[in-house]
Amino acid sequence: MNDDYLWDKTGQPDPEIQKLEEILGALRYQPKPLVIPRRRNYFALMAIAASVLLAVAAGTIWLRVRSRDEAPKQQAKVVVVEEAARPAPPVNKSAGNQSPVVANNRRRKGSASSAVDRQEALKAKEQLMLALRVTSQKLHLVHTKTE
Repeated sequence: MNDDYLWDKTGQPDPEIQKLEEILGALRYQPKPLVIPRRRNYFALMAIAASVLLAVAAGTIWLRVRSRDEAPKQQAKVVVVEEAARPAPPVNKSAGNQSPVVANNRRRKGSASSAVDRQEALKAKEQLMLALRVTSQKLHLVHTKTE
């Protein structure tokens, strides 16, 4: 047997080795180019979706904390008293028998000046409520900063 044939295929081949080469020839290494299957890369899409979800969650939490820290706006209730609910003025005996229309007209003339007074009082009340709201917010701010 020639050992050179086994290493570099020079020299005379052995008949048994030729038989083995023919039998195993089908299993011989055949080089092929490397083919990597292309899969869709979902990592970028998942990263974008996660960042959008995180931004929405952070915005929601921020709005809830912000609305919780704000003092609720308070509005005073205005109660309007109707003329029918007012007690009737005492009857003036010296006036005699006046008709109800004359008595109502006198009451309305007096109520014209009281309507102006009422509007001024409502304006003063609104200014006072505004000042109280501002003061309350300032106190709340000082309270949260000291904590």
